[in-house]
Amino acid sequence: MDTMTLHPQIAAAYRVLETGEPISRAEALLLADLPGELALDLAALANKVKNRYSNGTESLHACSIMNAKSGVCGENCKFCAQSSHNRADIEVYDLVDEESVLTEARNCTAEGVSHFGIVTSGYGYKKITPEFQRVLAMIKRLHNELPDLHVCASLGVLGEEPAAALGAAGIAHYNINIQVAPDRYHDLIADTHTVEERIETIKLLRKNNISVCCGGIMGVGESMQDRIAMIFALQELDVSVIPLNVLVPIDGTPLEGSEPVSVADIVKAFAICRLAHPDKIIKFAAGRETIMKDFQGLLMLSGANGYLTGGYLTTRGREVAEDRMFATQIASFN
Repeated sequence: MDTMTLHPQIAAAYRVLETGEPISRAEALLLADLPGELALDLAALANKVKNRYSNGTESLHACSIMNAKSGVCGENCKFCAQSSHNRADIEVYDLVDEESVLTEARNCTAEGVSHFGIVTSGYGYKKITPEFQRVLAMIKRLHNELPDLHVCASLGVLGEEPAAALGAAGIAHYNINIQVAPDRYHDLIADTHTVEERIETIKLLRKNNISVCCGGIMGVGESMQDRIAMIFALQELDVSVIPLNVLVPIDGTPLEGSEPVSVADIVKAFAICRLAHPDKIIKFAAGRETIMKDFQGLLMLSGANGYLTGGYLTTRGREVAEDRMFATQIASFN
């Protein structure tokens, strides 16, 4: 491509395609200031980088999650329907039984989804409790009965012993998001716990050779500069999978009625994330169908090479079979 015809800042970022070296934070901030009409040029570059450095032409990383324990969470995350501080109307239940998890996992494998995550509400597990032991038993049974399935987990903040136990259990990925720029977490997300507790969990996971899935959410009141700060915090943490969510404002939470982020800004955020993380899995998660709607395909061509399918804990998603057709169409562009 003749980079001489591109905006100078986008042309300069083409070195990522040539060398695989991530953009700097200063370069990312310049790209974030580009006007919306240049977002497609930036997206095109991010898509090329994805194809060259993250096996984007081979497949899209697809995963599905199960809400294995719902509601009555003592944390006050502003976007979350499961917080007991909020008034959202959701189904509440304790940890489900093994058969329920196995049935859900079998359905995923039947639909061709290779990664399946067990998710529980609540602060997490600083020690190994009877409930945590039940989760370990679920993971063991899934490995025994569905050996080709990549079993993942998202159980909140962890202590040393639970992290080590999950490492021994051989989970594929552990999800724990930092959500926003670390210095904005207290203001924008929650003040009943700290982002440092999450970061310490990530370090414990890495210590136990567990691949970390960690990303954030857009639309909670952050600026584009805050998004850049989050992207580079993830670079410092060297996570393997980066899920990017777009806020689905839920009635009964402090963020109900929030104004959506512009599509152009979300495209730029996805593209900049790819240029900062050339070889990682960047996964489009919540908001893909319900908020982005007609533009979700564009975002999957802006650097993403993965997606969450089937639902998002307390909000609906799209049927796995329909998503599989969607992924096939996306792959035809690469």
